[in-house]
Amino acid sequence: MNHFDRAYHGLLEKILNEGEYKDDRTGTGTYSIFGHQMRFDLREGFPLLTTKKVLFKMLATELVWFIRGDTNIRFLLGYNNNIWNEWAFKKWVESDEYEGPDMTDFGNRAQQDPSFNTVYKGEMESFKKRILEDDAFAEKYGDLGNVYGRQWRAWEGPDGAFTDQLKNVVHSINNTPDSRRHIVTAWNPSEIDSMALPPCHAFFQFYVNDGKLSLQLYQRSADVFLGVPFNIASYALLLHLVARECNLEPADFVHTFGDAHIYTNHLDAVKTQLSREGYKAPEIRVNSDKSMFDLDYEDLEIVDYECHPYIKAPIAV
Repeated sequence: MNHFDRAYHGLLEKILNEGEYKDDRTGTGTYSIFGHQMRFDLREGFPLLTTKKVLFKMLATELVWFIRGDTNIRFLLGYNNNIWNEWAFKKWVESDEYEGPDMTDFGNRAQQDPSFNTVYKGEMESFKKRILEDDAFAEKYGDLGNVYGRQWRAWEGPDGAFTDQLKNVVHSINNTPDSRRHIVTAWNPSEIDSMALPPCHAFFQFYVNDGKLSLQLYQRSADVFLGVPFNIASYALLLHLVARECNLEPADFVHTFGDAHIYTNHLDAVKTQLSREGYKAPEIRVNSDKSMFDLDYEDLEIVDYECHPYIKAPIAV
Protein backbone atom coordinates (compact mmCIF):
# COMPACT_ATOMS: atom_id res chain seq x y z
CA MET A 1 0.00 0.00 0.00
CA ASN A 2 1.36 3.46 -0.88
CA HIS A 3 2.15 5.77 2.03
CA PHE A 4 -0.74 8.12 1.21
CA ASP A 5 -3.37 5.40 1.67
CA ARG A 6 -1.51 4.04 4.69
CA ALA A 7 -1.58 7.41 6.48
CA TYR A 8 -5.29 7.85 5.74
CA HIS A 9 -6.16 4.33 6.88
CA GLY A 10 -4.23 5.02 10.07
CA LEU A 11 -6.49 7.98 10.79
CA LEU A 12 -9.64 5.92 10.15
CA GLU A 13 -8.39 3.21 12.47
CA LYS A 14 -7.43 5.68 15.18
CA ILE A 15 -10.93 7.17 15.21
CA LEU A 16 -12.56 3.72 15.27
CA ASN A 17 -10.32 2.63 18.15
CA GLU A 18 -10.07 5.84 20.18
CA GLY A 19 -12.90 8.10 19.07
CA GLU A 20 -15.50 9.29 21.54
CA TYR A 21 -19.16 9.52 20.60
CA LYS A 22 -20.34 13.12 20.12
CA ASP A 23 -23.56 14.72 19.00
CA ASP A 24 -23.16 17.19 16.17
CA ARG A 25 -24.83 20.04 14.33
CA THR A 26 -26.47 17.74 11.77
CA GLY A 27 -28.08 15.43 14.33
CA THR A 28 -26.35 12.39 12.82
CA GLY A 29 -23.78 11.70 15.55
CA THR A 30 -20.05 11.10 15.18
CA TYR A 31 -17.05 9.29 16.62
CA SER A 32 -14.43 11.97 17.08
CA ILE A 33 -10.82 12.63 18.07
CA PHE A 34 -9.16 16.01 18.56
CA GLY A 35 -5.75 16.71 17.09
CA HIS A 36 -4.04 14.59 14.41
CA GLN A 37 -1.46 15.18 11.69
CA MET A 38 -0.55 13.45 8.42
CA ARG A 39 2.41 14.23 6.14
CA PHE A 40 2.45 13.45 2.41
CA ASP A 41 5.67 13.64 0.36
CA LEU A 42 4.51 14.71 -3.10
CA ARG A 43 7.81 13.60 -4.62
CA GLU A 44 6.44 10.06 -4.20
CA GLY A 45 3.34 10.68 -6.31
CA PHE A 46 -0.02 12.38 -6.04
CA PRO A 47 -2.18 11.56 -2.97
CA LEU A 48 -5.39 10.54 -4.71
CA LEU A 49 -6.44 7.61 -2.52
CA THR A 50 -6.61 4.21 -4.18
CA THR A 51 -8.60 2.10 -1.68
CA LYS A 52 -11.72 3.79 -3.02
CA LYS A 53 -12.26 5.88 -6.12
CA VAL A 54 -11.90 9.61 -5.44
CA LEU A 55 -13.45 11.72 -8.18
CA PHE A 56 -10.60 13.91 -9.40
CA LYS A 57 -12.90 15.97 -11.62
CA MET A 58 -14.99 16.94 -8.60
CA LEU A 59 -12.11 18.14 -6.43
CA ALA A 60 -10.24 19.76 -9.32
CA THR A 61 -13.23 21.76 -10.57
CA GLU A 62 -13.91 22.81 -6.97
CA LEU A 63 -10.32 24.02 -6.58
CA VAL A 64 -10.52 25.97 -9.87
CA TRP A 65 -13.76 27.48 -8.50
CA PHE A 66 -11.97 28.52 -5.30
CA ILE A 67 -9.00 29.98 -7.19
CA ARG A 68 -11.33 32.03 -9.38
CA GLY A 69 -12.96 33.50 -6.29
CA ASP A 70 -16.35 32.12 -7.32
CA THR A 71 -19.00 31.31 -4.71
CA ASN A 72 -21.93 30.28 -6.93
CA ILE A 73 -22.65 26.61 -7.60
CA ARG A 74 -23.58 27.39 -11.22
CA PHE A 75 -19.93 26.99 -12.27
CA LEU A 76 -19.75 23.62 -10.54
CA LEU A 77 -23.04 22.39 -12.01
CA GLY A 78 -21.64 23.19 -15.44
CA TYR A 79 -19.18 20.35 -14.75
CA ASN A 80 -21.89 18.15 -13.18
CA ASN A 81 -20.17 18.75 -9.84
CA ASN A 82 -22.81 18.34 -7.13
CA ILE A 83 -20.71 18.50 -3.95
CA TRP A 84 -22.08 21.87 -2.78
CA ASN A 85 -25.68 21.42 -3.93
CA GLU A 86 -27.22 20.59 -0.57
CA TRP A 87 -26.24 23.88 1.04
CA ALA A 88 -27.66 25.97 -1.80
CA PHE A 89 -30.77 23.77 -1.96
CA LYS A 90 -31.30 24.24 1.79
CA LYS A 91 -31.28 28.01 1.26
CA TRP A 92 -33.94 27.64 -1.45
CA VAL A 93 -36.34 25.27 0.35
CA GLU A 94 -36.18 27.37 3.53
CA SER A 95 -37.02 30.58 1.64
CA ASP A 96 -40.42 32.27 1.53
CA GLU A 97 -40.52 31.77 -2.25
CA TYR A 98 -40.38 27.97 -2.07
CA GLU A 99 -43.83 26.39 -2.44
CA GLY A 100 -42.96 22.75 -3.06
CA PRO A 101 -43.16 19.66 -0.83
CA ASP A 102 -41.88 19.92 2.73
CA MET A 103 -38.09 19.44 2.65
CA THR A 104 -37.43 19.76 6.39
CA ASP A 105 -34.35 17.69 7.38
CA PHE A 106 -34.13 16.43 3.80
CA GLY A 107 -30.68 14.85 4.27
CA ASN A 108 -31.71 12.40 6.99
CA ARG A 109 -35.21 11.82 5.65
CA ALA A 110 -33.92 10.90 2.20
CA GLN A 111 -31.82 8.13 3.77
CA GLN A 112 -34.65 6.71 5.85
CA ASP A 113 -37.73 7.06 3.62
CA PRO A 114 -37.53 5.75 0.01
CA SER A 115 -40.73 7.53 -1.03
CA PHE A 116 -39.46 10.85 0.32
CA ASN A 117 -36.09 10.22 -1.34
CA THR A 118 -37.85 10.07 -4.73
CA VAL A 119 -39.59 13.39 -4.06
CA TYR A 120 -36.35 14.96 -2.80
CA LYS A 121 -34.40 13.88 -5.89
CA GLY A 122 -37.07 15.37 -8.13
CA GLU A 123 -36.97 18.68 -6.28
CA MET A 124 -33.17 18.74 -6.40
CA GLU A 125 -33.10 18.09 -10.16
CA SER A 126 -35.59 20.91 -10.72
CA PHE A 127 -33.46 23.19 -8.54
CA LYS A 128 -30.26 22.38 -10.45
CA LYS A 129 -31.94 22.92 -13.82
CA ARG A 130 -33.23 26.29 -12.72
CA ILE A 131 -29.79 27.32 -11.43
CA LEU A 132 -28.29 26.55 -14.84
CA GLU A 133 -31.04 28.20 -16.88
CA ASP A 134 -32.34 31.14 -14.81
CA ASP A 135 -29.78 33.90 -14.23
CA ALA A 136 -31.76 35.73 -11.55
CA PHE A 137 -32.59 32.53 -9.68
CA ALA A 138 -28.94 31.40 -9.83
CA GLU A 139 -27.73 34.72 -8.52
CA LYS A 140 -30.11 34.57 -5.56
CA TYR A 141 -30.10 30.87 -4.65
CA GLY A 142 -26.95 29.48 -6.21
CA ASP A 143 -24.62 31.71 -4.25
CA LEU A 144 -23.24 30.27 -1.01
CA GLY A 145 -22.21 33.54 0.56
CA ASN A 146 -18.66 34.52 1.44
CA VAL A 147 -17.19 31.01 1.37
CA TYR A 148 -13.67 29.92 0.40
CA GLY A 149 -13.23 31.59 -2.98
CA ARG A 150 -14.37 34.95 -1.65
CA GLN A 151 -12.01 34.75 1.34
CA TRP A 152 -9.04 33.60 -0.75
CA ARG A 153 -9.43 36.26 -3.43
CA ALA A 154 -11.42 39.14 -1.88
CA TRP A 155 -11.06 39.14 1.91
CA GLU A 156 -12.93 42.17 3.23
CA GLY A 157 -11.36 43.89 6.20
CA PRO A 158 -13.12 46.05 8.79
CA ASP A 159 -12.24 49.16 6.74
CA GLY A 160 -14.03 47.77 3.67
CA ALA A 161 -10.79 47.21 1.75
CA PHE A 162 -10.35 43.93 -0.14
CA THR A 163 -7.28 41.70 -0.04
CA ASP A 164 -6.39 39.09 -2.66
CA GLN A 165 -4.74 36.66 -0.26
CA LEU A 166 -3.84 34.07 -2.89
CA LYS A 167 -2.05 36.50 -5.21
CA ASN A 168 -0.37 38.09 -2.21
CA VAL A 169 0.99 34.76 -0.98
CA VAL A 170 2.39 33.94 -4.43
CA HIS A 171 4.06 37.36 -4.47
CA SER A 172 5.54 36.84 -1.01
CA ILE A 173 6.85 33.36 -1.89
CA ASN A 174 8.55 34.80 -4.98
CA ASN A 175 9.97 37.88 -3.29
CA THR A 176 10.58 36.95 0.37
CA PRO A 177 10.82 33.15 0.31
CA ASP A 178 12.16 32.86 3.88
CA SER A 179 9.19 34.73 5.33
CA ARG A 180 7.07 32.96 7.91
CA ARG A 181 3.98 34.85 6.74
CA HIS A 182 3.03 32.87 3.62
CA ILE A 183 -0.49 32.44 4.96
CA VAL A 184 -4.03 32.32 3.59
CA THR A 185 -7.02 32.15 5.93
CA ALA A 186 -10.64 31.44 5.06
CA TRP A 187 -11.77 32.02 8.64
CA ASN A 188 -13.13 35.57 8.64
CA PRO A 189 -14.97 35.93 11.97
CA SER A 190 -17.01 38.93 10.86
CA GLU A 191 -18.44 36.99 7.88
CA ILE A 192 -19.08 33.51 9.32
CA ASP A 193 -22.83 34.16 9.48
CA SER A 194 -22.85 35.08 5.78
CA MET A 195 -21.49 31.68 4.71
CA ALA A 196 -23.60 28.65 3.80
CA LEU A 197 -21.01 26.59 5.69
CA PRO A 198 -18.23 28.07 7.84
CA PRO A 199 -14.83 27.01 6.47
CA CYS A 200 -13.70 23.58 7.62
CA HIS A 201 -10.27 23.78 5.97
CA ALA A 202 -9.66 27.13 7.51
CA PHE A 203 -6.00 28.18 7.34
CA PHE A 204 -2.92 27.22 5.32
CA GLN A 205 0.74 28.21 5.28
CA PHE A 206 3.53 27.73 2.74
CA TYR A 207 7.18 27.02 3.56
CA VAL A 208 10.13 27.45 1.18
CA ASN A 209 13.42 25.61 1.60
CA ASP A 210 16.20 24.69 -0.86
CA GLY A 211 14.06 25.28 -3.93
CA LYS A 212 11.16 23.24 -2.57
CA LEU A 213 7.71 24.35 -1.46
CA SER A 214 5.67 22.73 1.31
CA LEU A 215 2.17 23.48 2.53
CA GLN A 216 0.48 22.91 5.88
CA LEU A 217 -3.30 23.01 6.25
CA TYR A 218 -5.21 23.41 9.50
CA GLN A 219 -8.66 21.82 9.22
CA ARG A 220 -10.88 22.66 12.19
CA SER A 221 -13.55 20.08 11.30
CA ALA A 222 -13.06 17.00 9.16
CA ASP A 223 -15.61 14.51 7.81
CA VAL A 224 -12.91 11.87 7.51
CA PHE A 225 -14.70 9.38 5.27
CA LEU A 226 -16.34 11.68 2.73
CA GLY A 227 -14.50 14.98 2.92
CA VAL A 228 -10.89 14.29 3.86
CA PRO A 229 -9.92 12.29 0.72
CA PHE A 230 -11.04 15.32 -1.32
CA ASN A 231 -9.23 17.73 1.02
CA ILE A 232 -5.95 15.79 0.79
CA ALA A 233 -5.95 15.76 -3.00
CA SER A 234 -7.27 19.32 -3.32
CA TYR A 235 -4.53 20.88 -1.21
CA ALA A 236 -1.89 18.65 -2.80
CA LEU A 237 -3.07 20.01 -6.15
CA LEU A 238 -2.98 23.57 -4.81
CA LEU A 239 0.60 22.97 -3.65
CA HIS A 240 1.54 21.73 -7.12
CA LEU A 241 -0.02 24.78 -8.77
CA VAL A 242 1.59 27.33 -6.45
CA ALA A 243 4.97 25.59 -6.71
CA ARG A 244 4.65 25.69 -10.50
CA GLU A 245 3.69 29.39 -10.35
CA CYS A 246 6.79 30.12 -8.26
CA ASN A 247 9.25 27.83 -10.10
CA LEU A 248 9.69 25.59 -7.06
CA GLU A 249 9.47 21.84 -6.52
CA PRO A 250 6.43 20.62 -4.56
CA ALA A 251 7.57 18.81 -1.42
CA ASP A 252 5.45 18.03 1.66
CA PHE A 253 1.76 18.52 2.23
CA VAL A 254 1.11 18.50 5.99
CA HIS A 255 -2.52 17.98 7.00
CA THR A 256 -3.33 19.03 10.57
CA PHE A 257 -6.75 18.39 12.12
CA GLY A 258 -8.82 19.77 14.96
CA ASP A 259 -12.02 17.70 15.27
CA ALA A 260 -11.56 14.65 13.02
CA HIS A 261 -14.70 12.53 12.96
CA ILE A 262 -16.51 9.63 11.34
CA TYR A 263 -20.29 9.97 11.09
CA THR A 264 -22.22 7.07 12.59
CA ASN A 265 -23.88 6.36 9.24
CA HIS A 266 -20.44 5.97 7.59
CA LEU A 267 -19.13 3.16 9.82
CA ASP A 268 -19.93 0.29 7.45
CA ALA A 269 -18.40 2.18 4.54
CA VAL A 270 -15.24 2.83 6.56
CA LYS A 271 -14.90 -0.87 7.39
CA THR A 272 -15.29 -1.73 3.71
CA GLN A 273 -12.49 0.65 2.78
CA LEU A 274 -10.19 -0.61 5.52
CA SER A 275 -10.57 -4.16 4.18
CA ARG A 276 -8.94 -3.15 0.89
CA GLU A 277 -5.30 -3.08 -0.21
CA GLY A 278 -4.14 -0.03 -2.14
CA TYR A 279 -2.33 0.47 -5.42
CA LYS A 280 0.59 2.60 -6.57
CA ALA A 281 -0.08 6.34 -6.28
CA PRO A 282 -0.90 8.20 -9.51
CA GLU A 283 0.78 11.33 -10.92
CA ILE A 284 -0.58 14.82 -11.68
CA ARG A 285 0.06 16.67 -14.92
CA VAL A 286 -0.66 20.29 -15.90
CA ASN A 287 -1.01 20.52 -19.67
CA SER A 288 -0.72 24.29 -20.06
CA ASP A 289 1.71 27.18 -19.72
CA LYS A 290 -1.01 29.42 -18.29
CA SER A 291 -0.80 31.01 -14.85
CA MET A 292 -2.59 29.08 -12.12
CA PHE A 293 -5.06 31.96 -11.97
CA ASP A 294 -6.10 31.31 -15.58
CA LEU A 295 -6.15 27.52 -15.60
CA ASP A 296 -9.24 25.54 -16.53
CA TYR A 297 -10.11 22.08 -15.31
CA GLU A 298 -9.36 20.80 -18.81
CA ASP A 299 -5.68 21.77 -18.30
CA LEU A 300 -5.32 19.24 -15.47
CA GLU A 301 -4.78 15.50 -15.85
CA ILE A 302 -4.42 12.63 -13.41
CA VAL A 303 -2.15 9.91 -14.80
CA ASP A 304 -2.04 6.16 -14.03
CA TYR A 305 -4.81 6.18 -11.44
CA GLU A 306 -5.67 2.61 -10.46
CA CYS A 307 -8.16 2.30 -7.62
CA HIS A 308 -10.88 0.25 -5.96
CA PRO A 309 -14.54 1.13 -6.68
CA TYR A 310 -16.25 4.20 -5.24
CA ILE A 311 -18.01 3.71 -1.88
CA LYS A 312 -21.25 5.64 -1.47
CA ALA A 313 -22.18 7.28 1.84
CA PRO A 314 -24.73 9.99 2.76
CA ILE A 315 -23.61 13.57 3.30
CA ALA A 316 -24.59 15.29 6.56
CA VAL A 317 -25.97 18.80 5.96
